[in-house]
Amino acid sequence: MFIVYGLHSEKHNKIYIGFTSDLEARMNSHNHLSTKGYTIKYRPWKVIYTEEFLDKASAMKREKELKSSNGRAFIRSLID
Repeated sequence: MFIVYGLHSEKHNKIYIGFTSDLEARMNSHNHLSTKGYTIKYRPWKVIYTEEFLDKASAMKREKELKSSNGRAFIRSLID
């Protein structure tokens, strides 16, 4: 199973959209383990949206949709 997720950094008012097969491990990476990349600059992150998919291709397609302007507006609407 694959999970598409939306994160919010309340401290910096930033959002991040991604997909993974292990959300718990991915969150640990975003908030603690990673030493480079976009997410380390805006810690801490909180999960605000998840969606489950049976296959990787479907998850990747949905991630791409959420990264569009309409998708980002949808994620932002969950915050407001």
